[in-house]
Amino acid sequence: MILTVTPNPSLDRTYEVAALVRGEVLRAAHDRVDPGGKGVNVSRAVAAAGGATTAVLPLGGAAGVLLGELLTAEGVDVTAVTVAGPTRSNVAIVESDGTLTKINGAGPALGPEESELLLATVASGARSASWVAGCGSLPPGLPADWYADLIARARSAGARVAVDTSGPALPAALGARPDLVKPNLAELAETTGRPLVTLGDAVAAAHALRAAGAGAVLASLGAAGQLLADATGTYYGTARAEAVRSDVGAGDAALAGFLTAGGAGPTALAAALAHGAAAVRLPGSAMPTPDDLHPDRVHLTQDLPLDLPLAPADGHRTR
Repeated sequence: MILTVTPNPSLDRTYEVAALVRGEVLRAAHDRVDPGGKGVNVSRAVAAAGGATTAVLPLGGAAGVLLGELLTAEGVDVTAVTVAGPTRSNVAIVESDGTLTKINGAGPALGPEESELLLATVASGARSASWVAGCGSLPPGLPADWYADLIARARSAGARVAVDTSGPALPAALGARPDLVKPNLAELAETTGRPLVTLGDAVAAAHALRAAGAGAVLASLGAAGQLLADATGTYYGTARAEAVRSDVGAGDAALAGFLTAGGAGPTALAAALAHGAAAVRLPGSAMPTPDDLHPDRVHLTQDLPLDLPLAPADGHRTR
């Protein structure tokens, strides 16, 4: 069972338009509302694949009620921690060429009692979990070392721990020695403080994160593919995706694929690539089912093309 915790979940509203023009009234060709937040999406992807998962969430207000209902309808077991502030809403605008513009709400501030209840709930659920995945941004009120506390409690309960976050929370988590971290290219560059121009730069940065405490690093490199550095070796892979409809949640789907495939080595990386490529072909933050996967389009290698150029790390996708 994979338990996820998303300290700042959301309702995600996605609108598809021909082009985003400031100051104009635009009509969406399609729109949808999905449960949002990185850990939420990991649980959704695990459930879509038929796996067992529990999503631990701080929920508040009408938006929190709707979020819980939407997740339950997708087959996700929800453990709600009731908080005083209302759950946030995020808006994504996807243009016909695949360009994504996002507006993310700040989320409700969590007080010390709410934070402790959230951590205690995760620790209790971790006793029956193979993995605990702590994912996304921290809401106002939580300290940068909150994930480090989560790692210690989940490991004491016997679970392995994956962390997907950014900013000060990521280096703080490394000190607690998570089993896995999953940065994107921008987060990898920010955490190591070095420019990442080529795949060789990304490999060196991934090894630096391992030296800082991460058991394994699964790095999303955008259109360039994914990189894995763990105890079994260093691997690079790509997966062909003919058309990109929305990349919202693609990295979360990749993490779900990686964890459900064992969470280590090339087999897990291949699953991550297949899940990520399937997700970008779907609308909004829809998660792929087994029928959406095309493992035959995945290519893996340990013969790393270290001089491969990477697109600039121009922003974060941590939600």
